[in-house]
Amino acid sequence: MTARKYLMGLCLGAIAVLGCAAGSLAEEAAAVQDQIVLKSGSKILGTVTGSRDGVVTIDTDFAGTLNIDLDKIASLQTGNPVVIQLADQTVIPEQPLRIQDEVLVIDTATSPEQAYALSELLLVNPEPWELGQGYKWTGLASLAVSAQRGNTDTDELDSTIESVWRSKQDRYTLRYTTENDKTNGDTTVEKWYGQGKYDYFFDGPLYGGIQASAEHDKFTDLDLRYLVGPYIGRQFYEKPIFTLSGELGASYVNEDFVEAQDDDYAAGNWAINASSNYLGGDSRLYFDHRGILSLEDTADYILYTTFGLAFPLLWSLEAAAEVQLDYDAGAVEGVDKLDQTYRFRVGYTW
Repeated sequence: MTARKYLMGLCLGAIAVLGCAAGSLAEEAAAVQDQIVLKSGSKILGTVTGSRDGVVTIDTDFAGTLNIDLDKIASLQTGNPVVIQLADQTVIPEQPLRIQDEVLVIDTATSPEQAYALSELLLVNPEPWELGQGYKWTGLASLAVSAQRGNTDTDELDSTIESVWRSKQDRYTLRYTTENDKTNGDTTVEKWYGQGKYDYFFDGPLYGGIQASAEHDKFTDLDLRYLVGPYIGRQFYEKPIFTLSGELGASYVNEDFVEAQDDDYAAGNWAINASSNYLGGDSRLYFDHRGILSLEDTADYILYTTFGLAFPLLWSLEAAAEVQLDYDAGAVEGVDKLDQTYRFRVGYTW
């Protein structure tokens, strides 16, 4: 055998060995991928990153991140263990997620195999706060700015800051909004509103809380109105497709006016909050309403209503078009009872 033939033989052998090794590595990589088989027969390979609200999230190489409804899944198998939280709050760590014949199968080292309805699967890879560890911090900081020049020069600046700290047991909420408008250099709107709330969650959908708020509106003669009091709330629905909560409470209200006579009274107060991602594309329809009713004069009440559509932009930016309607049945003489604001805002969410 010549040296040339010998070298060619060595090269071909090396190529064959490398080819087998590459094939073996590819098979191992495919083996550790998570697999979802849909009821339609389609198969999805990737990495299951979590599940909540009846939706499984899987990262794929061919289509990015996909959200798959549980009721569309025939079987599922993860190659690596995950953390599973059941509807009864049982937490099962280091357990591969397995769905077989449309049921959840749990098989741990200390207990025999058990089958659960898919409705019993609450969370996969829950966040630390959902396991009772610390708080989740979310918030929004937004601005709405407009300027018009011509026969009439107008400038408008609205801002909103909202921050929420949520644990499994309680929640803290802070809100602050401002609105400042000028026409031909003269201020025509100058108002702000601030609120702080604390909620404590009981077993089930009920929660109790206490709130304090303050507001100022120079051009309705209101120097300062503050409110403080407890309330009881209920989370009626809490799914991305539709969330709805309501609160009912009692409060003490004190009103200081610039010129009109100051007042203070006991009041009933309420709040309704709803949102929905029905339109898709990570957009959000929302409706926020709160009211105050004097218990000493039922003809004296105040209604605050905001509804709008928010949608995500690049990074963590959010845009929203909204309408705000404020109605004060007990407005001082010479001031309109209904105040309407239309705005388009851009904000940063976290």
